Amino acid sequence: MHALKGIKVVSLAVNLPGPAMARRLHQLGAQVTKVEPPGGDPMSHYAPDWYGQLSEGQEIITINLKDENTGGQLDRLLQDADLLITASRPAALTRLGLGWKNLHQKYPDLCHVAIVGYPPPLENEPGHDLTYQAKIGLLTPPFMPRTLIADMAGAEKGTSEALALLLAKERGQDAGFAMVALSEAADYMAEPFKTGVTAAGNILGGGIAEYNLYETSDGWLAVAALEPHFKKKMFETLGEKNEDKDALGEIFTSKSAAEWEKWAKALDLPIVAVKQ
Repeated sequence: MHALKGIKVVSLAVNLPGPAMARRLHQLGAQVTKVEPPGGDPMSHYAPDWYGQLSEGQEIITINLKDENTGGQLDRLLQDADLLITASRPAALTRLGLGWKNLHQKYPDLCHVAIVGYPPPLENEPGHDLTYQAKIGLLTPPFMPRTLIADMAGAEKGTSEALALLLAKERGQDAGFAMVALSEAADYMAEPFKTGVTAAGNILGGGIAEYNLYETSDGWLAVAALEPHFKKKMFETLGEKNEDKDALGEIFTSKSAAEWEKWAKALDLPIVAVKQ
């Protein structure tokens, strides 16, 4: 899909949310130029393979934004760009002359998506995925998160905001600005948890037999026969009339997770082995 063919994006963002957003826009057809500082993107050091995936197909150039003598390089890029992506604190951008007011005055056709940690008035406070998840109760210490919810959700939120800005501009409105707070992205992803739907014992938190985790002879099985037709077929095929979790658990221990997954596939049931 190349819906953004002809759109030029400049990204000053390093680490994860900004580059993940830039990749999504590139996948949609945009031409992306990524500007990295002299030391490069830290991600190229701690996750080089993923860094390569995120920046594939993009032009990567080095500019020291703190050096006044290199300002002309960025200026030439922005003069011709449709969208700018940043992931620095607003105060730092203002010091570099890249605050929205200044940008809009200098480049009236340029849209800007600014990724920050927290929404105003806390947009200059530091944070990372770990702290955003901690703030809303998604952590279970001492275990670290298994994925980066705020960063990845923030990238998708940034993409949707960018598309909205570009569409508005295409329809004759002025180039616009959007601020994406990673803490709010994490909060959005936590809605099922916050509303109690996934709380222990609730409908999606292990409270019903047809949507649960079960131990098998060699591992675990994820059973998601939530819809009535899935539920009916599963219980009838297993010969379990009482829809009892304990009874179902006893049945699933009789075979391996792979065997149950094969069985479920033949019956068109949403049941899979848990990858560990």
